[in-house]
Amino acid sequence: METMVKKFQQKYKRVRDEMGRKEFHSVVMSLGKIAHDGGQLLKGGSALTTQQMQLRVGIWPSLADCLDGLKSIHEMYQSEYLLKSSVISSLTWKCSASDIVALRQLLVDQPNIPKDEVQPIFDIIFAEEIC
Repeated sequence: METMVKKFQQKYKRVRDEMGRKEFHSVVMSLGKIAHDGGQLLKGGSALTTQQMQLRVGIWPSLADCLDGLKSIHEMYQSEYLLKSSVISSLTWKCSASDIVALRQLLVDQPNIPKDEVQPIFDIIFAEEIC
């Protein structure tokens, strides 16, 4: 289990790096791939029971915590990306200058996910580093 958690921690370090990038679509795509790879990591080993997925040893996160956190971060970023894409798609050639200014501000503020939404997930995964 410790080996699996360490592999997930490596994935979370990649997530942290990706979250610092500027091209929003590529961040969403990378986070999706990392979350998918995390699921494949668990499927690649022997079949795990629900108890094994929920098992916590000391302050180490459970494998379910690891996988659920990756999925949650990806879903947050993907939802925001889809919302912004939808807003852009709804614009027409007849939009006003104020609409364009508002759109520009919306896109400049990407991604707009508060750090306190994601930090608790990282705190669970890297609990041994915090202690």
